[in-house]
Amino acid sequence: VQLVESGGGLVQPGGSLRLSCTASGFIFNYYNMVWVRQAPGKGLEWVSEISNGGSSRDYADSVKGRFTISRDNAKNTLYLQMNSLKTEDTALYYCARGTRGNYEMWSQGTQVTVSS
Repeated sequence: VQLVESGGGLVQPGGSLRLSCTASGFIFNYYNMVWVRQAPGKGLEWVSEISNGGSSRDYADSVKGRFTISRDNAKNTLYLQMNSLKTEDTALYYCARGTRGNYEMWSQGTQVTVSS
């Protein structure tokens, strides 16, 4: 049972990145999924959530209109498309199974650095 993440990196302000999170060992389409992040020296911040079927999505105010969460249940994969990135988006990003504030399992995390 695991979540494996990919897609982080270094990007300039205003740029874009797409994170992917592939699940294995459980029935992916049974579960809501979330993205959370932790910036240097700060606590964990919930970023976005998607329902198990993908019909319901929610975002933190800090990323609304810039980030898009999606999932492909046939591929057991969760995505986070991040556009118009800002320096304050710099953080370690995790995908997790569960709902906001109730995270049952985590990915290994991927670093996103937004810098000129």
